[in-house]
Amino acid sequence: MRFSERWLRTLVDPPLDSEALAHALTMAGLEVEEHVRAAPPFTQVVVAKVLTVERHPNAERLTVCSVDAGRGAPLSIVCGAPNVAPGILVPCALVGAELPGGMVIRKAAMRGVESQGMLCSAAELGIADDASGLLVLDGNATIGTDLRQVLDLDDSLLTLKLTPNRADCLSLAGIAREVGAITASPVKPPPHAQVASTTTTTRGVRVEAPLACPRFCARVLDGIDARAPTPGWMKQRLERSGIRPISAVVDVTNYVMLELGQPLHAYDNAQLDGDIVVRFPREGEQLTLLNGQVLDLDASLLLVADEEKPLGLAGIMGGEHSGISDNTNSVLLEGAFWNPAVIQGKARRLGFVTDAGYRFERGVDFQASPVAVDRAAALILALCGGHAGPLIDVCGELPRRDPIRVRSARIARILGVSIPDDEVAAIFDRLGLKPQRNGDDFVVTPPSYRFDLAIEADLIEEVARLHGYDRIHAAAPAHAHAMLPAPEALRPVAQLRRRMVDRDYQEVITFSFVSSVWEHALRSDPPPIKVLNPIAGHLDVMRSSLLGGLLDTLRTNVNRKAERVRIFETGRCFMRDGERFLQPLRIGGLAFGAADPPQWDSGKRAADFFDVKGDVEALAAPLAVTTLAALHPALHPGRSARVLVAGRPVGWLGELHPRLTREFELPRSPIVFELGYEPLTQLPMPVARPVSKLPVVRRDLAIVVDDALPVQEIRNALEAVKPPQVEQISLFDVYKGPGVEHGKKSLAILVLIQDTARTLTDPEIDAAVAILLRELKNRFNATLRQ
Repeated sequence: MRFSERWLRTLVDPPLDSEALAHALTMAGLEVEEHVRAAPPFTQVVVAKVLTVERHPNAERLTVCSVDAGRGAPLSIVCGAPNVAPGILVPCALVGAELPGGMVIRKAAMRGVESQGMLCSAAELGIADDASGLLVLDGNATIGTDLRQVLDLDDSLLTLKLTPNRADCLSLAGIAREVGAITASPVKPPPHAQVASTTTTTRGVRVEAPLACPRFCARVLDGIDARAPTPGWMKQRLERSGIRPISAVVDVTNYVMLELGQPLHAYDNAQLDGDIVVRFPREGEQLTLLNGQVLDLDASLLLVADEEKPLGLAGIMGGEHSGISDNTNSVLLEGAFWNPAVIQGKARRLGFVTDAGYRFERGVDFQASPVAVDRAAALILALCGGHAGPLIDVCGELPRRDPIRVRSARIARILGVSIPDDEVAAIFDRLGLKPQRNGDDFVVTPPSYRFDLAIEADLIEEVARLHGYDRIHAAAPAHAHAMLPAPEALRPVAQLRRRMVDRDYQEVITFSFVSSVWEHALRSDPPPIKVLNPIAGHLDVMRSSLLGGLLDTLRTNVNRKAERVRIFETGRCFMRDGERFLQPLRIGGLAFGAADPPQWDSGKRAADFFDVKGDVEALAAPLAVTTLAALHPALHPGRSARVLVAGRPVGWLGELHPRLTREFELPRSPIVFELGYEPLTQLPMPVARPVSKLPVVRRDLAIVVDDALPVQEIRNALEAVKPPQVEQISLFDVYKGPGVEHGKKSLAILVLIQDTARTLTDPEIDAAVAILLRELKNRFNATLRQ
């Protein structure tokens, strides 16, 4: 919400300068995001009158102007603006003036003619972006007067960064109420005089959706002149609030919205057929909006219509065919209260945001509708003439404002500081809550414009705001601190993160909201959970996998010429299980590019399946990790595997499917993994074992088995039958080629044998190896390689 400080001070004028006012608003919870002057600094620019305009003798596009700048003799100034003309008042930068950007005006010859200053456009002064011609001033300005004074360019513009619950401050009247409450200054509300009816012209209103539209006010204004100009003071206030002036009628509706917070809409009354009807769309209806967008209306979009056609989206934007034009002479003003639940998310879903929708979806003052219609009618009649019909006010069941009990003891307990009852009562009075005492408690009724006040805690927050957060001092905790238990059998997620960082991965955090296009590409099953009110149009579902965010992060880095990317994320995924919603915590990662950082003594080798499998094993240690070849729709067929930890399936590992590599516009397929968090946290209790002082015996077994036989099956079988003295069994070589029969492979298996009590004899060692060989022969028909 951007506004002019001078405009605000016409409603409340606290004894604070601009900086102090901005600080007071911020400390009261209304953060001032930006505080700037209405125009950048410049000096010696005055109001001047163009007396004569003559063609430059040496340049076709230049003119030589005689200008009265209030300095005695007229000045001769060379000008290239197309709109320069005798009699107009324009800004004139005198010799010695300094303009925005550091430009200094000097007396100079331009194509042989001396120029004693410069006539300025709005862009050259930093007032607006219009550089098409000179800034033409109001004819009532005094010649020679400093331009900053005439246009009030030393006005401060404040921009508030409001939280969604403070819709009451989306107006000058609301901000003035807050400033009055914060500073205990008197507030002068905007003028409100009921406009008398001078014609019987009216129009019927039917509200067919009373829950969506609890109140609808309207008024017909006949005989207006839509070509009447908007006064300069109104244009200035609109522009300084970020709204472009259009025409007198439209400008008045925007002005009243800024002043009172009630969005209004003006219809060309001659274009309406029959009664105004508030309803939901009928099947097959379309609407062309003021921005030219053609909508196929669905059943959730509330409409303002007449008896023949839709006129506009209720609370969001009007239609093209009933808007105000220069030929309009009869206007229907509409000011309604729309149920916020009906408006929320609709404009964002349609791909645009409007000032009206922004306010209505947060909630506006339902008592302000007739006041705003009267205020707009009075301004239009004053500017455009005409006659006002009677006020139409169709009122249904408005929101209840139930009294709230606030306990003094509760205030002290929540805030940690005792605030006198008299100060609490004064705070409630300044906020317009009209408190009543009931014993030691207060009973207050929230006003119609404060939708954020619903429970006792809300009012305690108001006490804290106006008492001053800086006056509530931090107190040391009274309770004794105790260390939380850290079970050895439970691994925290922070430890998993540290292990991934130790393996040269970087942690990323991505949105839980993702694109349904990603989820469809990843072939999520069951279908992802849709978001009813997405923060952006493309983030329309909840993620069922971490891979989408990781791949999008990879794409962003690759597009910025990153050649080696290793990233991981821990976070929740979301899926439906019948009527239940599951939110499992997962850890996922990917490796792209070289397996190792660049170094002088090694070649550049791309990361492969086994590199990332090693990372997964390090992540899970001391839990045993095994992999089983299996298909996954997001992974390359034949290069994917299911991951088991301690024998339990926990996730997937493999190379990204080529289809997804193309989908995410990647030059190569990364190796990805995604694992469930819970199985990785269950650790075995540590068991102490003596360290043997005796020598370890190594035996290497070279066996030949079927090529299709998974090595993991062999390892599992040997682990199951190994004698107690066998410390380690591991594979260290696989061979296929000459000397090995086709369809077979040779495996080299390392066996380490050791006893902690005595040195093993050769017969004992041979017996242990024989047990392993017998299992290999009987179970897998393995033979020793010759």
